[in-house]
Amino acid sequence: MTLPLVVGVDGSDSCLQAVDWAVDEAVRHGLPVRLLYASLWERYDGALPGTGVGRPSEQVLAEHIVASAADRAQRRNPDVKVTTDVVAEDAAAALVRAGDEASALVTGSRGRGQLKGLLLGSVGLAVAARAHCPVVVVRGDQAGVGGTHGRILLGLGDADTSTEAVRFAFREAQARDCTLDVVRAWRRPAYEAGGGLRARAGEPENADEERASALLGTLLADAIAEHPGVRTRRSALEGPAGKILVERSAAADLVIIGTHRRTSHLGLHLGRVGHSLLHHAQCPVAVVPQRP
Repeated sequence: MTLPLVVGVDGSDSCLQAVDWAVDEAVRHGLPVRLLYASLWERYDGALPGTGVGRPSEQVLAEHIVASAADRAQRRNPDVKVTTDVVAEDAAAALVRAGDEASALVTGSRGRGQLKGLLLGSVGLAVAARAHCPVVVVRGDQAGVGGTHGRILLGLGDADTSTEAVRFAFREAQARDCTLDVVRAWRRPAYEAGGGLRARAGEPENADEERASALLGTLLADAIAEHPGVRTRRSALEGPAGKILVERSAAADLVIIGTHRRTSHLGLHLGRVGHSLLHHAQCPVAVVPQRP
């Protein structure tokens, strides 16, 4: 069974950008696309004048939005199979549920009616934090969204968050025939600045960097063997991971990170790195949950 890319649509410019991105992604991987509009429109009492059926105006608007998005998707690539759904449900909850039968969820970075001062819509943030499948938030400049850099960026975390993200990144790099840039950030504790304490403990001053480099090799070994044609570059860089990845996202077509999967109702723990990227990255961001 081929699971679709599920795209959250709401009529905003941001969602239309997400539709375009999802269609291009569907072509790369041979996937169908499902366009999903969700809203609690029963809260709206009015009906459009002249409809004669008393249907809520929000539902009529929703049907128009998904039809327009489907037409846009078909015009972008008529070979991609596109289906649509309109559900009377909270948008974030509906998308998270849809993610149980999706290869990935795709959202825009801002919703319809989003306050200008907010950097990421509440729906996109909630979906990225709770979904059990990869979530792609389409954001960034024209070059990044358009995939013109020929480079994917993978922020490598710890072993318990990175396995699925590594697999996702290598599959994506292979499908795009592009370079995979893998970065592991490391920090030297403030009390070890200058190496005094570590030197007394008999540990070399560059031990943190060596550990980061070793982890890169360990976590990438299997994926490199499975995808020998993927060009990889590895970097162990000192500094805050969020800042490093946001800066390097300016030259990437997609930045990928892994995250923990929690069993509580709170869902996934994004952490500061995830929040930094979802709010500030200059290209689309993929959050890949680690399966138990």
